[in-house]
Amino acid sequence: MSLDWGQYKLVEEALQERSNLLQIAPHLSFPLPIMLPVYEWWQVPYFWAGIKMYDQVSGSKKLKSSYLLSKKSALEKFPMLKEDKLKAAIVYYDGSHNDARMNLSIAITAARQGACIANYCEVKKLLVEQPCKPPPPTPQELEVEDLLDLKCPVEKKKPKVIGAQVVDTQTGKTFNINAKCVINATGPFTDSIRQMDNCKLKKICQPSAGVHIILPGYYSPQAMGLLDPETSDGRVIFFLPWQGLTIAGTTDTATQLTHNPAPTEKDIQFILHEIRSYLSPEVKVRRGDVQSSWSGIRPLVTNPNSPDTKSLSRSHVVEVSEHNLVTIAGGKWTTYRTMAEDAVDAGIKACCLKPKHKSKTLGMRLEGGHEWTPNHFIKLAQTYGLDAEVAKHLSETYGDRAEDVARLASVTGKRHPIVGRRLAEDFPYIEAEVRYACQEYAVSAADVLSLRTRIAFLSYQAAEAALPRVLDIMTHELGWDEDRVEMERKKALQMIEVDMGKMSKKVSSSSIILSALEVQEYTEKFRNVAGAKGFITHVDIGELMKDMEVNIDEKELTLMIDEVDLNNNGKVELDEFLMLMSDLQHGNIRTNALASILRSDRNKVAPVIKSGGGL
Repeated sequence: MSLDWGQYKLVEEALQERSNLLQIAPHLSFPLPIMLPVYEWWQVPYFWAGIKMYDQVSGSKKLKSSYLLSKKSALEKFPMLKEDKLKAAIVYYDGSHNDARMNLSIAITAARQGACIANYCEVKKLLVEQPCKPPPPTPQELEVEDLLDLKCPVEKKKPKVIGAQVVDTQTGKTFNINAKCVINATGPFTDSIRQMDNCKLKKICQPSAGVHIILPGYYSPQAMGLLDPETSDGRVIFFLPWQGLTIAGTTDTATQLTHNPAPTEKDIQFILHEIRSYLSPEVKVRRGDVQSSWSGIRPLVTNPNSPDTKSLSRSHVVEVSEHNLVTIAGGKWTTYRTMAEDAVDAGIKACCLKPKHKSKTLGMRLEGGHEWTPNHFIKLAQTYGLDAEVAKHLSETYGDRAEDVARLASVTGKRHPIVGRRLAEDFPYIEAEVRYACQEYAVSAADVLSLRTRIAFLSYQAAEAALPRVLDIMTHELGWDEDRVEMERKKALQMIEVDMGKMSKKVSSSSIILSALEVQEYTEKFRNVAGAKGFITHVDIGELMKDMEVNIDEKELTLMIDEVDLNNNGKVELDEFLMLMSDLQHGNIRTNALASILRSDRNKVAPVIKSGGGL
């Protein structure tokens, strides 16, 4: 085992900053135990030594001590774990946080400290100040220089970056921002700004895609994560409880730069395959259990100041161009504060600035963290009559600002909870959060569904169901007209289809694996309902439910059709139904309501045939 000093320092810095995050945003950050299952006896001392070294590097900032578990104890804490060949397990502690809200809290805290923030602005070009050409020397000056033999070299002044021209993508308005120092902190888009300064510069950023998937909460315990350190291709997979569900990921593959990265079916299947190897055979890992999936782009960089320009680094690098453009690239979420400090220090030095004091960000509480305590949600529930789950969610999202959200909550009309109408039935997000998001400068329905709340990340179906109400509230708050509402609807649906992986699920249903007898059987069942027209509609299902004496509202009918309707034409056709049955039979999707009805013995009713083909 060789020690990489650079990696050691990176881990040490990250652990110190992790401790700071827990201090400055206690409502958004928390320790999470993560289990490392061991299936070979020789791996026990090997992994144990590595984890204990991790504890040692943490020093006084250690969250909790790691510990060793017997096979029996490991299965008690993580009963979904595969029992076969399990020898022991090691549990260590790491930090977890609400990344989207953390990002917003940093921006709001900066604004309260005097920063001016412009959202939805795109840099079109850098503003460069050209040096003034000095006037030619007078004859008298030349005579003096010759007489005194003055050969002092004249300092050649260089162009300097003094700002940027930006466009407000919401209004199309273009304007200039002037600055004494310009810092390029644009993540995977780093090189596009660097090459505005100098088009001949070599790129230093290699975009890498990381895909995550969301699975039901029963895939993992509520307070224990899992780490697979040795996947089939050498990558690391995490399997963690998140927002009441289970998040699994991530992949690490080179990708093209895009504003809308999308998960691929190959990556989703890779994660599912790795999960299966660690979970009990009793847990059927199915493609249909994937409630949402997405891809993020991490900006791995080569250090332009290093002779080894080929190796990618996960630490951050600071570069100052010959025109004084300061670039901060690479790094990771945990070390955002030290990255910012290093970038600002470099800018101060390069641009000869005179700060009034040194950085004060270490230990500075972020928005919502000043008066928050773990019992804060109880006061919320008691004072406003909120559901306990909703109160806890608000407290752990907005911190001591949660009261501001609660005051905006609508009356439910129920005995309990008194206030707090939910946007989606299975999640604790409420309508008041949309109103509050508008006060915090939210101007996009897609933003509200994905980042201001996390509904789209947790379930694209829930996001689709919540979208109409989100649009209604934002229209009231922001005064949108019909054209703007329609534009926001389309953008939000595109985000759900592409960014949140709904489209990849449709792509996965690309083949039918059924025997000839099965095709015949399912085709007959389908035709019993579809009749001569060859497809199933809302009307057909409504009639079928009526014959079966089952009450179902229009919303449920729509969801039932949408689950199966792959080409979005409002109908279920024979090939779509056969794909559905094939996927159900092979465990690719969960039990579907329509399929359960059609294959039920209660279904032996006369064919439903209507002129005009239904809706």
